[in-house]
Amino acid sequence: MRVSQQLTTTLREAPRDAESGNHELLLRAGYIRQLTTGVYGFLPLGRRVLHKIERIIREELDRVGAQEVLLPALQPLEIWQKRPANGRPSRAEAMGDELFTLRDRKGRALALGPTHEEVVTLFAREFVRSYRDLPQLLYQIQVKFRDGLRSRGGLLRTREFPMKDLYSFDADAEGLDASYRKIAGAYRELFKRCGLNFIVVEADSGAIGGKDSQEFLALTEAGDDDAIVCQQCGYAANREKAEFARGELEREAEAALEEIYTPNCAAISDLAAFLNVPVARTMKAVCYFAANRLVMAVVRGDLEINEIKLANALYAAGINAADLHLATPEELAGTGIVAGYTSPLGKGEEIFILADNSLRQGNNFVAGANRVDYHVKNANYPRDFRVDRWVDIASAYEGAACARCGGQLRSMRGSELGHIFKIGTLYSDLFDVTYFDAEGMARPIMMGCYGIGLPRIMAAVVEQLSDSRGIVWPFSIAPYHVALLGLDLDRPEIGAAAERLYTDLLAAGVEVLFDDRAESAGVKFNDADLLGLPLRIVMSRRSLKNGGVELKLRTEKESRVVSLDEAVHTIQAAISHGLG
Repeated sequence: MRVSQQLTTTLREAPRDAESGNHELLLRAGYIRQLTTGVYGFLPLGRRVLHKIERIIREELDRVGAQEVLLPALQPLEIWQKRPANGRPSRAEAMGDELFTLRDRKGRALALGPTHEEVVTLFAREFVRSYRDLPQLLYQIQVKFRDGLRSRGGLLRTREFPMKDLYSFDADAEGLDASYRKIAGAYRELFKRCGLNFIVVEADSGAIGGKDSQEFLALTEAGDDDAIVCQQCGYAANREKAEFARGELEREAEAALEEIYTPNCAAISDLAAFLNVPVARTMKAVCYFAANRLVMAVVRGDLEINEIKLANALYAAGINAADLHLATPEELAGTGIVAGYTSPLGKGEEIFILADNSLRQGNNFVAGANRVDYHVKNANYPRDFRVDRWVDIASAYEGAACARCGGQLRSMRGSELGHIFKIGTLYSDLFDVTYFDAEGMARPIMMGCYGIGLPRIMAAVVEQLSDSRGIVWPFSIAPYHVALLGLDLDRPEIGAAAERLYTDLLAAGVEVLFDDRAESAGVKFNDADLLGLPLRIVMSRRSLKNGGVELKLRTEKESRVVSLDEAVHTIQAAISHGLG
């Protein structure tokens, strides 16, 4: 491909709306353009990168026996509104405003698919009849739509994105385990081939549901996920899921409640300093609303509430947490609750109270007195307050103790590349999808779900491998392997030699981008570094005088001269070595 004919324009300066390193570089280098918030178009260079990623994904999944399908993106809303028998909300309710919905000209309600569990389950119901039809691994690469509350980080969090989703169908738990391990292995291989540095962590299944969930995280400070990792035993989980050991508090003789004046102590740190007590001896109560019900979450003062854990606890209690949010002053009006000074003491049954297990590891806590500038000392359960649910609703943190071995936990920033989890019979039960076993008994199919966000791979590679000059693509997913820079092309002997080398490389099957523009050497060198192709070839008056062309890897500082006769062979060898 010739740069002079390519639909792309590099930018010297970072766009003012660039949100992260990957966003800035991909915009400047002409890989993507933003249409509106969270919606991007992929220009020819960007599309070639996605093609390379898709090819790697297909090769690894086909290798383990998966079959590619293409399922409808436009789906009847009714399949999203179907309620499970266990009383949990429908998926439409669980996703809330994140689900794009619309109506056709006849008024029928439709959804733009954010994922395809429902659809693929209905397809399986038609084709899977007997245990002989199992197992099955079905995958697709298709655009998904999610109206997320916060679209940010360039390609790391968007509202429209190509995604690979795979679904496994098995006869029993043992078969599901085998499929799960098989796909997890394929994921490790494909992410390695994409050149990524990643870790695997335990994860929350989110609105899709299920268990035995893992995320593959690319380690990058620009990521939107936190991983909690034990330095001693290797336990790893994302912050939404991570368990940790609460520090024990020495139990004291239970003392009587005492109301005290605490001026200007709405913050926990101010309260602890004013009373000269450890922060862990205080009680933090935060009010939320979910499904039009007031919810109070209570943790020890030295901890923070994890809203994902809180939402899961509410779902388990039969409360739809799709619209979970901090209670507003208007919502608290008339409840008698004083923000900043509240606690579970004296609260009626109309308030659903969840308390973290940390409050069982101590006593004589300082809690809000429910009036401004006042707290109470020596609050104890169950003498002074009730709890509807004891749950883990606290966020793990850097330096906390591992719940498994007692080692120290470390926090690492990352970006989710892929997510795998066991669904079990959740959707089989929902849509009555069964198979006949060897004895002729009807049994529900066991399912697993496995997703990969393709633009996230692209963004994570840029975050991890770029340098001060631009992108550094690995050979495996680079849009072209070679950047051929022609300098002094107005000189007939140089122009002819550059054209001949370009033609020879194409004939040899080399992916080459020929910069044939009438631009200065500085512009061409800067653009080559910005675009990040792994191998740079320079044809110039100086290179010909030195006996050939200059060859340099993007990761190297120095170039070397290769004769024209050996150039194609040497370039092919370098590419073969780079591809491993």
